[in-house]
Amino acid sequence: MTIEPRMSNPATIIPQAYKGIGDLLAAGASGDLPPSTIELVALRVSQLNGCAACIQGHVINGPGVGLTVSQMLGLPAFRESPFFDEAEKAALELTDALTNLVGSQEAVSDELWREVTKHYGEKQIAALILTIATNNLFNRINIAVREDAMEPFWTQ
Repeated sequence: MTIEPRMSNPATIIPQAYKGIGDLLAAGASGDLPPSTIELVALRVSQLNGCAACIQGHVINGPGVGLTVSQMLGLPAFRESPFFDEAEKAALELTDALTNLVGSQEAVSDELWREVTKHYGEKQIAALILTIATNNLFNRINIAVREDAMEPFWTQ
């Protein structure tokens, strides 16, 4: 079954949007986080949101930043998986909390915040939050327009 895009991606129609998203992604990348953690977080956000185009992009990029096949395939079970260290698990817990906001009185509990701050400094946490938020934004755009997973606009 082929899913046809509804329209061109807004980031190609309004170039300032693409620049803005790019600037946010660059800001997140400048926060002293390991590139593999950034890619894990981005992939997890895309999995939670069901963004096929973004999942495909992160799976392609993953090995280039050191992600293993076991990590990418095992990401939905990261809590029980031996393929993630405690810092990565804390980042992924924060990712889940900030992506699944519905029904949560306090999305980021004090317990989760303590766990995140145990592994990351303030600049890294800022980068994590920006990375999670920006990937959520990108997912929502791509899902709305049905971005083509086989040939997403950023590869053209």
